[in-house]
Amino acid sequence: MGKHELLQEEIKHIDMKAHNVVAYVDAMKDMAFQSRNLYEAAQIYDTMLREEGCSVILCMAGSLFSAGLKDVVVDMIEHRMVDAIVSTGANVVDQDFFEALGFRHYKGTPFIDDEYLRANSIDRIYDTFIDENDLRVCDETIRRIADRLGSGVLSSREFLREMGKYLAEAEQETGAAVRSVVKAAYEHDVPIFVPAFSDCSAGFGLVAHQFANPERHVSIDSVKDFRELTMLKVKAGTTGLFMIGGGVPKNFAQDTVVAAELLGYEVEMHKYTVQITVADERDGGLSGSTLKEAHSWGKVNKAREQMVYAEATLAFPLVAGYAYHRGAALGRPRKAYARMFEAKHEVGSV
Repeated sequence: MGKHELLQEEIKHIDMKAHNVVAYVDAMKDMAFQSRNLYEAAQIYDTMLREEGCSVILCMAGSLFSAGLKDVVVDMIEHRMVDAIVSTGANVVDQDFFEALGFRHYKGTPFIDDEYLRANSIDRIYDTFIDENDLRVCDETIRRIADRLGSGVLSSREFLREMGKYLAEAEQETGAAVRSVVKAAYEHDVPIFVPAFSDCSAGFGLVAHQFANPERHVSIDSVKDFRELTMLKVKAGTTGLFMIGGGVPKNFAQDTVVAAELLGYEVEMHKYTVQITVADERDGGLSGSTLKEAHSWGKVNKAREQMVYAEATLAFPLVAGYAYHRGAALGRPRKAYARMFEAKHEVGSV
């Protein structure tokens, strides 16, 4: 089977709006194990959205958008179900921005010779295939965006906003609709933070940009990311975390409470926390560490927290879809937190 035959069946993104899961999730209330945990998580997320003044921060790790979850997050942005996002770079650059450029992820299989895939420039994410040559175009597009910015020290949020602007302008020029998390966040003023920004196609593109412009180039400042997200937490007051996976996005968002206190602000712990993960807490790693453990660090309130030990493609659409179909965010004001940075921090400023 050749490369063309392997890259035939596209991964399709699930539409949570098309599937009313309320009765299904409600039925889990009287079950056990992770089904009941998922029901509790859905209740907490629903409460976050309904509580006046509560801001929701979505944290994403793992390969989510390559697996068909992109539209769930786009809908969450468009329907005011999330106010800020903290993510790995792979999700928003290698997967979302990648698809916004017209490329796709394809159904594959783990039962294949990976040496054969390498020889044919096909990258594998478990049972999903990607054309490596398409990823190189994504890298190059990042480089061009950096080139047009000139020079300066930016947070990842600033650079991602430029990426959203790039997609919005391309959509206007071509007339072809683009469904993208990065573009939707730009249009709805939802800031996205990627604290490990170089760990994805953005890193390759920025390396190429800096190599070609050694004296005058764009740099990404992860400390600026931390400061900006901390100030967002200060402004927001009451916050809830909805975490898919763990890793850097989980800790980055949780740590804003401690950072704000170090800066002299009185802030409350994250009031609500939900985490969907398959990681184990027993190795001491952050991805599997319980939210009760985070309470010992003064980061989250243990009164309203729920761990769900389930794989994201199964659990995430159920929790988000439950809140959507219950109308939890109807009439909810848009926080537009991206605007709080624009007046003080212009793109390219040091």
